[in-house]
Amino acid sequence: MNVKQQLKEGLLTQNPVTVQLLGMCSTMAITTSLFNGIGMGLSVMVILTLANVFISVLRNVIPNKIRIACFIVVIATFVTMVDLFLKAYMESLSASLGVFIPLIVVNCIILGRAESFAYKNGVAVSALDGIFQGLGYTWVLVVMCVIREFLGAGKFGGGLLGEGGNGIVIFPEEFAIAGLSRPVGGFLVLAFIIAAVQYFLNKPKKAAKKEEVAQ
Repeated sequence: MNVKQQLKEGLLTQNPVTVQLLGMCSTMAITTSLFNGIGMGLSVMVILTLANVFISVLRNVIPNKIRIACFIVVIATFVTMVDLFLKAYMESLSASLGVFIPLIVVNCIILGRAESFAYKNGVAVSALDGIFQGLGYTWVLVVMCVIREFLGAGKFGGGLLGEGGNGIVIFPEEFAIAGLSRPVGGFLVLAFIIAAVQYFLNKPKKAAKKEEVAQ
């Protein structure tokens, strides 16, 4: 078990959003405030980790022909638990995220890790995979939220900071780029983040090719 390699894959080289391009719907829909981003990211990480562990434990019992259906049942169980928890103890977050919490059941990140990793590996590494992939998903959401909320609304930390949880006002809203708070803003911000990550990942490869050509 290579923990450092798993961490690197979850955060960068196999990031579920910027590399695998999974979970695009929720990534662009709920990243208008930091409160939403942190809440959604942690919810996905908890569900992903628990689903990975449970599927790994049962991997020798689940029939291969119906494994996808079994995965969905396991994931739906943990999604329901998290959804009920949020409704009971974090009503504002539950109301803010709305239907996107139940839709985690069909989030390709969780189903994809169940199929490609948890079903083929032990409990410990599957748990770490869930945590690291969840962290990779969360950091992308947080960065998008910060950019879209700061530039699109002129404030920061809505739902978490400021008077009444309305966020800390950085500059008047009339000077904000309103388009960033709309769906098109989600596409643009995500595109820039993906481009930056891909540039960072491909830079060593390009340098290595230049050295080969020079030799």
